[in-house]
Amino acid sequence: MGRPDPEEGQLPAPVKPPDGGWGWIVLLGCFVITGFSYAFPKAVSVYFKELMKDFHVGYSDTAWISSIMLAMLYGTGPVCSIMVNQFGCRPVMLIGGLLASAGMILASFTTNIIELYLTAGVLTGLGMALNFQPSLIMLGTYFDKRRPLANGLAAAGSPVFLSSLSPLGQVLLEKFGWRGGFLIMGGLLLNCCTCGAVMRPLDMGMKRKMGKAQDKYEAKEMLPIGGKSEEGISTTDGTKKGKKAKKKPKKGKKLLDFSIFSNRGFIIYTISKFILVLGLFVPPILLVNYAKDTGVPDTEAAFLLSIIGFIDIFARPACGMVAGLKWVRPHVAYLFSFSMLFNGLTDICSARASNYTGLVIFCVFFGISYGMVGALQFEVLMAIVGSQKFSSAIGLVLLIEAFAVLIGPPSAGRLVDALKNYEVIFYLAGSEVVLSALFLGVASYCCLNRGKKEPPPENNPTAGAGSDTEEAESDVQEAEEHSSDNHQPAHSTDNAVVTASEEANHVAEEQRGEGGGCPAGDGEVLARDGCNADQMVERDSF
Repeated sequence: MGRPDPEEGQLPAPVKPPDGGWGWIVLLGCFVITGFSYAFPKAVSVYFKELMKDFHVGYSDTAWISSIMLAMLYGTGPVCSIMVNQFGCRPVMLIGGLLASAGMILASFTTNIIELYLTAGVLTGLGMALNFQPSLIMLGTYFDKRRPLANGLAAAGSPVFLSSLSPLGQVLLEKFGWRGGFLIMGGLLLNCCTCGAVMRPLDMGMKRKMGKAQDKYEAKEMLPIGGKSEEGISTTDGTKKGKKAKKKPKKGKKLLDFSIFSNRGFIIYTISKFILVLGLFVPPILLVNYAKDTGVPDTEAAFLLSIIGFIDIFARPACGMVAGLKWVRPHVAYLFSFSMLFNGLTDICSARASNYTGLVIFCVFFGISYGMVGALQFEVLMAIVGSQKFSSAIGLVLLIEAFAVLIGPPSAGRLVDALKNYEVIFYLAGSEVVLSALFLGVASYCCLNRGKKEPPPENNPTAGAGSDTEEAESDVQEAEEHSSDNHQPAHSTDNAVVTASEEANHVAEEQRGEGGGCPAGDGEVLARDGCNADQMVERDSF
């Protein structure tokens, strides 16, 4: 026997993620995009001293370039979701790559800091945002069983690119100056277009076949199996076009699906992620200055960030492999909660580190916990909302995180200026991360697990009868409209005969229940449709 034909009533299997094949190329593209998106705003900081000299501005003025990039990466999440839902991932990523490259190329010709904000900040930040979010969506489309591992490998692009772009930027600065460095960096960002080009969607032809076969399948399931089933299907096909045109007009695709806010898991995730971002980025931002204040030389203080990045490279794929285990994946939200708790306790326990050895130990444990958080954050979101709603969910989550990014690190910097004490800042940041971990774990256990343990409601025959009645009433209305159309009189006559026979059978069943016999005068109809020959003979003899 060959493959079943969908036109014969068999529904084709839905398109499943291949978990490999071309998906590995998509994973490579996502690795590159993630690296550029997270590492590029930090790598640009090597040019700040030269920009301060040329434009006669302060460090805080040049730091706004990186801040604007990150604000665009997070704050434009809903815009990216709308564009992806409207045009698809690949076109959006191609446009994003061109915008990111154009922003850095135009920045090399700027003459003041405001122009840098608009080019390197807004334009490049928007381009990277249009690449980052669609790449994660495509990764969730191509991977299902291996999705935790894929997310971990893709997230490893951030530390890898951070450890490579910063030295590269320093070399470009020394040989070509900041303008030449910006120009070459803009050329490197054109690789985002290459990554976008490989993000081909899965086979859409199967989905079209499924839509066509669905009509045939429903028709054969609703009609009795018999000699007139094919005739019924042809009749149903003739009326189904009218149904779709009159009662079921095609709905346009939602540009941004706000129905995900009815998902309790999504609400819990969003609140915990907002609290997490308030303190997650504070320690690595203040670490170098903290080390310098404790008497650590500048070169050794800068090396602390390299330690975090090196550990992070291996922590993310390893955590992705652990999250993909069969006995771990159903509880991935609790693993994410544990990783946040680990990170927060690391901040708190290392707040009183007063020598270089203590800071190195802090960087090792912080790199492990930070890598775990980075590998699991989007995997948990995909598991909560599913791949169909992930495009809208990630856009809304990134928008909410943008407010936390603008509140957390700047507030920590002001507290440092006011208190002149880094220890309090580490305690505060660690407490925020621990709070987010406890909220996610407790809320997931109390709200989500309790909802799963509730017994399913019993089937109410009254409710089922009501739904069947509504369908019957709609069918009667459609039959009346079809019969009044006068375009197919033969079908109308057949429907009338069938309806009359069904009414006669119904009356016969009621009288059989009361008197046990068949009514007189309906011998021919009942002999054909309901009553047997013995009952007819008994009635005649009587």
